[in-house]
Amino acid sequence: GQRAPFLHCVSWIGDPFSGKNLVPAGGTICPTIPLNFATDSQWHQYSHPLPSLTELLNLCSMDSSSCLHNKFKFTTCLTNLLSGPIRFCFQERADQTRFRELAKSSSFCSKIYSEIEEIGWEHLANFSGDLKFLSFRIVDGNQRTHTVGIQLDETYPKSAPSVSADVPYALNVKWSMNSRLKELMQQFTDHFSRLDEFWSTLEDIDNSLYVVDSKKSSRNVHFRQIDAGNGCFIMLFINPRDPKSLPDTSRCRFLGSCSPVDNLQKLWRRNSKKWDKEKRYLENLASILESPLPSRLDIGKNDQQSECGICYAHCLPIDDELGSMSGSGTDYTCENANCNRAFHRVCLGDWLRSITTTRQSFDVLFGNCPYCSDPVAIKMTDASK
Repeated sequence: GQRAPFLHCVSWIGDPFSGKNLVPAGGTICPTIPLNFATDSQWHQYSHPLPSLTELLNLCSMDSSSCLHNKFKFTTCLTNLLSGPIRFCFQERADQTRFRELAKSSSFCSKIYSEIEEIGWEHLANFSGDLKFLSFRIVDGNQRTHTVGIQLDETYPKSAPSVSADVPYALNVKWSMNSRLKELMQQFTDHFSRLDEFWSTLEDIDNSLYVVDSKKSSRNVHFRQIDAGNGCFIMLFINPRDPKSLPDTSRCRFLGSCSPVDNLQKLWRRNSKKWDKEKRYLENLASILESPLPSRLDIGKNDQQSECGICYAHCLPIDDELGSMSGSGTDYTCENANCNRAFHRVCLGDWLRSITTTRQSFDVLFGNCPYCSDPVAIKMTDASK
């Protein structure tokens, strides 16, 4: 069937539906591996606990709620079936190689099955068909759900698995030949605990201030671009290992119009010594900048005005070609009180130059607002020329 394509046909000695674990008389375990089974006594009951045909078929037809567990259980049944004292007669040498690979794979599956049992099936999020990729869910102390992906190879557990997780810096995994996946999960649980303060700091910033593209931020990102008002933005880099420390001044960027940005930079340099690790992150920012940053609610009230009417973005992309305008917010507003649309000068300049009715006098463009058609005039900057 579709649930177990590798179990093509198995014929049994005696009554397969009697519930007795009898030895299969012959058949095909895999469509590409013809096998002939023989035993010392044809009616001899197998010494190892073999599944009956009814049990195998039941495993193939379980409902989806038991799919993960029974897929592994089915593999374990086949492992027992293939590992007993049965003499196989292979028709070709190539069949022997394929069978050894199948037996090895079955042993691998059985081992992974037992290790998942140790971790708990409720933590298993996904797995690949060959069981060489597994993903587990871990819930930290603040009820955040994390996913850990594990890639295994044929030499497992001799070689350490490759592990991926949404973290700002990689975990130095401790692994030996005797290690198990449960120990690996514990290492990541401890790693998530160490990062708890870092993620709490980011959540405090995201929930209180207006962060550009906060919905796109993942847990491995350690910077935030914050709207500081007046068309200015601050890009802060938070240290994952010491999140309450003063952000690295050399990496912080102040974006926007020249005059407001200059003021922010002067305040930052003058007051950076006031930073106190015992205080809340937002309190320190307000202390350095000598005023609280606009809240998410305050920015939200003017969200339509702060969004550019041409590119529909709050900020220009960070690009060296834009010069001082790189990453800046809207810096021009239509003077019509009924319109009051905001624009980036660069965007509005590009749009006006595409209109044949636009006039230019020296470095000033004269045209009409794209929304209300009232007259507008902008002075071209180096980036918009």
